Amino acid sequence: MGRIDPERLVDLAAQAAWEVKAHNPVILDLRGISSLADHFLICSADSNRHVRAIADHIGECLEKAQVRMHHREGYPEARWILLDYHDLIIHIFDAETRRYYNLEWLWGDAPQREYRG
Repeated sequence: MGRIDPERLVDLAAQAAWEVKAHNPVILDLRGISSLADHFLICSADSNRHVRAIADHIGECLEKAQVRMHHREGYPEARWILLDYHDLIIHIFDAETRRYYNLEWLWGDAPQREYRG
């Protein structure tokens, strides 16, 4: 598997989330702020089923681009699914859980941009 540019990776993932109607996708640029990842993609969904559908679609799209997932958490409960792609960590929440954890505020020092397709 080849290496993909971090900007291209986050755009592919955000587009995949947008295609299945993810709500309020936000990209946080963590470069120079954290060694965890270069970017977070945060979005939310209407239901647990929708959370899983977003995670599945992102996974399929990135797999087609030959990007391998490192780790996945939260899939059975689907209140908060985390997809780890090393340089990009994707957080897919149900609306209530997103409000509770408020990662956009927690990582408030990171430059943010909303994704609108």
